[in-house]
Amino acid sequence: MEELTLEKFEEASEVVRQVTSETKLVYSEYFSAQTGNKVYFKPENMQYTGAYKVRGAYYKISTLSQEERSRGLITASAGNHAQGVAYAARLAGVKAVVVMPTTTPLMKVNRTKSYGAEVILEGDVFDEACAYAYKLAEENGYTFVHPFDDRTVATGQGTISMEIIKELPTVDYILVPIGGGGLCTGVSVLAKLLNPKIKVIGVEPAGAACMKASLKAGEVVSLPSVNTIADGTAVKRPGEKLFPYIQE
Repeated sequence: MEELTLEKFEEASEVVRQVTSETKLVYSEYFSAQTGNKVYFKPENMQYTGAYKVRGAYYKISTLSQEERSRGLITASAGNHAQGVAYAARLAGVKAVVVMPTTTPLMKVNRTKSYGAEVILEGDVFDEACAYAYKLAEENGYTFVHPFDDRTVATGQGTISMEIIKELPTVDYILVPIGGGGLCTGVSVLAKLLNPKIKVIGVEPAGAACMKASLKAGEVVSLPSVNTIADGTAVKRPGEKLFPYIQE
């Protein structure tokens, strides 16, 4: 488990700064009063593509060879990673194909197309779209950029921790949403590297708790089905490459 190093996170922070907006922490009086703590939000929804996903996508593309880029990129996504890859690919001058589940909100489909990506709708859930994207990658020689099960992508997402700790050095707890585990892996590994006392809590929908089920089983398991309105976290199976980090 050598790849998520402080050096890589520092490099990623420099790279993603070129394409991200500064999302300053927002103090919440309401949640602070409710919990008796000081609660802040990191408003990554203010990024140009509407989510933090552009971080991992752009950092990943920055590490690809010219040959890998020239083959074109393909990914699968329920929406946010799709927009991140499409936007990052456009900035890097690389062709991008995105496979999205047929259930993806039309707004996300259109936004992804507006960044210049080719969009293909396939499958009811992310996992089915992902399987189809792998198939297309093999047939057409595209370079596959996984939305979460990729250490480089997770490193890009983890740059969020660097910003949180710079702005709020006394942070005790960081709460992170979990779909496949990319954000949680990056954020928790970097937070612990910078300050081992910080506790990171992963939060996932009760109807799509694939990480909780996997941690309980001691290995990566697939849920038979998922049910949640949070399409970004509607994942049946967490990332194999990331699971050991979350366990640790």
